[in-house]
Amino acid sequence: MWIWLLAVLAAAAAAVLIVLFLLAPGRYTPAQRAMVEGVNFAHRGLHTPDGTVPENSLPAFRAAVEQGYGMELDIQLSKDGRVVVFHDDTLDRVCGVHGRVDAFSLEQLRAMRLCGTQEGIPLLEEVFALVRGRAPIIVELKTGPRRIELCEKALVLLRAYAREYGAAFCVESFDPRIVAWFRRSAPDILRGQLSNQPASFSGKPWPMRQALGCLLTNVLARPQFIAYGPGKKPPLARLAEALGPLRVCWTVRPGDDIGEKERCNDGVIFEFYHPAPRFR
Repeated sequence: MWIWLLAVLAAAAAAVLIVLFLLAPGRYTPAQRAMVEGVNFAHRGLHTPDGTVPENSLPAFRAAVEQGYGMELDIQLSKDGRVVVFHDDTLDRVCGVHGRVDAFSLEQLRAMRLCGTQEGIPLLEEVFALVRGRAPIIVELKTGPRRIELCEKALVLLRAYAREYGAAFCVESFDPRIVAWFRRSAPDILRGQLSNQPASFSGKPWPMRQALGCLLTNVLARPQFIAYGPGKKPPLARLAEALGPLRVCWTVRPGDDIGEKERCNDGVIFEFYHPAPRFR
C-alpha cells in the first residue's frame, strides 16, 4: 500500500516538474523590463476607427510618437524580400486588393492605398526613420513559409536601428518558432510570445491549439514576456504567467476595464482611446 502511494506521489511530482519545465519563461534584465513596464503601446500605431488614419501607416506611427506612446507594428515580406509593415496575410480588408501580401513585389505594394486614403504600405526602415528612437516599439513578426528569411532581415534592420538611435524595441510572434529563432540568434533582444485562447487558433489540430493557447511551446521559445489576448486564460497559461515573465495584454479597447488591465499587466497594447502614455 505504502509503496503504491509513494509511486503515485512520485509520478505526480514528476508530472508537475515536467509541466513547469515546459512553461518556464526566459530571464530578462532590468533594462529590458524598463522598456515595457508601465507603457501604453498604440496598436498598429495611433490609428482611427474610421480609417482616416490607417492602421500600420506612417501617420499612425507619427501620431503615437507625438502623443508620447509606445507603438506596436506588424512585419512580413514582400514577394521580392522587402520587410513591409502590414498586419493581414491578405490585402483584401485594408487595400481592397485580392491576394496575399507576399505574392506582390514592393513596387506593386507601393501602388496600393490603405483604407481608401492616400497612405501606402511602409517599409520597416521608413518607420524607424520616422520614430528615431523617440518611442519604444513592439515588432510583431508574422509567420509564413519564409519566416527564417523574415527573422534574418528583421534582425539586420533592428541592429542598424539600435546602432543609430540606441533605440528601445522588442520582438514578438504568435509563432513560437520565430520567438525561438530570436532566442538562439539574438538573445539580447527582448522577446515575447503572443497567445490567446486555444479556440482562437482555428484551423490547427487540437493538440497544437492547446499547446499554443496554454503556452506549452515556451519550452522552445523561453519568452521573456507573454502577450496574451482578451479571452479567458486557461489554467496553464495563468501558471505560465505566475512563473515570472513580463505580462503584456492586447488589445485593450474603450469598453474594457482599462484600470484592471493596467493593474494586472506590465505593458498594455491599446486602440481607439487615449490613455496616459505611462500608467506606472
